[in-house]
Amino acid sequence: MPKSTFTPSYARLLELLRRTRKEAGVSQVELARRLKRPQPFISYVERGERRIDVIEFYVIMTALGADPEEKFHELIGKLPRRIEI
Repeated sequence: MPKSTFTPSYARLLELLRRTRKEAGVSQVELARRLKRPQPFISYVERGERRIDVIEFYVIMTALGADPEEKFHELIGKLPRRIEI
């Protein structure tokens, strides 16, 4: 079984993160500044090289000015009904 980081479902999460950042008009550099992290951290997350948890999702969405709950529901709506981990 593949790790969930390399599944289509996780790819949807990454797409949501990138799209939300771009829609907010925020660069990777600016998001990193807001999170007090180095810019490569954002790049690693968006490329799936660094996995994020639900708390990090919340913090990233908040830093982008997005509603984390709304974005999580958006993600859930794009996931298949059954996901193996």
